[in-house]
Amino acid sequence: MKANRLQLNQLKTEVLWCASARRQHIIPPGPVHIINVSVQPVSTVHDLEVYIDADVTMRTHVTNTVGACFLSLRQLRSVQRSLLRHTLLTLVHAVVVSKVDYCISVLAGISGSLQNRLQSVLNAATRIMCSAKKSEHITPLLRELHWLRVPEHIQFRLCSGLPLCARHGASLPC
Repeated sequence: MKANRLQLNQLKTEVLWCASARRQHIIPPGPVHIINVSVQPVSTVHDLEVYIDADVTMRTHVTNTVGACFLSLRQLRSVQRSLLRHTLLTLVHAVVVSKVDYCISVLAGISGSLQNRLQSVLNAATRIMCSAKKSEHITPLLRELHWLRVPEHIQFRLCSGLPLCARHGASLPC
């Protein structure tokens, strides 16, 4: 930084120590000194709406995504009856599925419980789209909409060669 005459903005700089949950105790608790500036380590950082935890579980990212999606689904449910199916599908894709899909390839290797939380969003969106009850099986409805389950969707994004964050390039529909 000194060689290139760059200055560190202390207000915008975050330090994240990454380690497994078993090794978190090894991380020094105090601030990190970078060119005469002390920066306090944080447990989560985010950039371009992707949240990364210190233990790299992606729990914060999934929690924020699920919360935002269910908020949007509650709002859509209130106007669902006054919309045509095609319009509702467009809105669900724009405000829910796009949030789940955004940078989904960084979720490769997440735990089954986090995958299930994301899947619950897609299941709820499917039920709204198909006016289905909670007791109805979701698999035939997902097939009808041509939507993949979360693990399959992650695998599809990894294998398709699309950019990690579909916002920066053309994205295929789910």
